[in-house]
Amino acid sequence: MWRVRLIPLWIYLIRGQLMGDAKTQTIYFYDRHPISSDIILAKLRSSRGDLNSLRPDELFPHDQDHYGGLAATDELARGAQIGKTSQVADFCAGLGGTVRYLAHKYGANVTGIELTPSRVAGAQQLTKLVGLQEKARVIEGSVMSVPLDDATMNAVVSQESFCHVPDPKKALSEACRVLKQDGRLAFTDWIANEQLTTDDAQLMWDGMAIQPLRSIPDYCRLVESAGFKVHSAIDLTAEWGPILKERLAMYQRLREEARQAGTPMGHDAFHKSYIRFVELIQQRKLGGVRIVATK
Repeated sequence: MWRVRLIPLWIYLIRGQLMGDAKTQTIYFYDRHPISSDIILAKLRSSRGDLNSLRPDELFPHDQDHYGGLAATDELARGAQIGKTSQVADFCAGLGGTVRYLAHKYGANVTGIELTPSRVAGAQQLTKLVGLQEKARVIEGSVMSVPLDDATMNAVVSQESFCHVPDPKKALSEACRVLKQDGRLAFTDWIANEQLTTDDAQLMWDGMAIQPLRSIPDYCRLVESAGFKVHSAIDLTAEWGPILKERLAMYQRLREEARQAGTPMGHDAFHKSYIRFVELIQQRKLGGVRIVATK
């Protein structure tokens, strides 16, 4: 007897609406994100007077656009076994905070792939200011078609980014392609512990370009279908709860600082959706996961 898995209609409706315009929506979101290179540089000028002889560690309090800060990146570095000889790719690198940190602390040679041109330009500017351009770079590209050669990386990392990608299996397959044999994948991302309502799913898309999400078991199956063996999948939902409350307060402060500095404040839909996102995390309807796998 055939067993048919029924997919809720809203998934088809939203997926059809989102897929065709995912690139535009993601770029729109990140062009207006409250953490930008302009606001980072404005804060540094305010605190130190100028940008002369800027050290990498002076950026770290400002440029780590992911949950858990440097400690979270250290967890990924351990999972990915990153060291001085490592060739590392950071998928969806943003302003390059993780790229610079891995190059500076671990001595790795790190290439970030980032879709949004304004964030690529910002990342390159920040990297040059701290003199890391020989070991850390962010280049423009899609993680569904990565501009790196086959079997050239020891590790691929990513932080809360595949949730923006319309075809995460394709991105994971690209990670597998660029990794050497026994190379390691370590990433964090959003998960859905419960099915979202149509209104909440639409709000996540409108405000933060979030694609339909999946449970941890479904995510592990997706990773394995791309050619990996999963070693660990850690549920971060409880850990993310207080972090996200603090980030919401930070974003509200940054919004006001951006207004005062005359830099982009972020669009209103982001702030509305982020408030709801924090609520959903507290209710454990949404959450996070850290997955480590090998090719």
